Amino acid sequence: MPEPTPGSSSDLPADRPAGRQNESPASNSGEAAGRQLTGKGPGIVLVALYALFALAATGRATVQIIADFQKAPVSYLLSALAAVIYLVATVALARGDRTSARVARVAISIELAGVLVVGLVSYLKPADFPDKTVWSHFGSGYGYVPLVLPVLGLLWLRRTQAAR
Repeated sequence: MPEPTPGSSSDLPADRPAGRQNESPASNSGEAAGRQLTGKGPGIVLVALYALFALAATGRATVQIIADFQKAPVSYLLSALAAVIYLVATVALARGDRTSARVARVAISIELAGVLVVGLVSYLKPADFPDKTVWSHFGSGYGYVPLVLPVLGLLWLRRTQAAR
């Protein structure tokens, strides 16, 4: 039987297809296998919700800042911050690699803290929140989805981390 030549498919490990002989073993590691877990299955719905909230918060913050910034600058800037956090979480969840999952976890944790703090302050000091924002009143203007979404996001990240 002839000796296999270097680079031929017979000298590749069984788990590496012949078309991928130039890839390093690290590129075929658990990182690549775990890639996109956060954006698959139910994660698709989560990514879509985060994208929707990124658009909604961006739109609301833009209109509020342009139309009447002096009325409640802190609450309108918090809406803009929420928009940025939703955008970061959307991209990180959609990417799904290990680093993106960490970024998503941080963004979603900040989001949860923001919803809880702003929600409480908006009830304690209603004069500071004359117009509804994404996080004011625990997201009541959005059907409390801003309160539930980060909890679901963190649970999903925990589940997909276990699958890695």
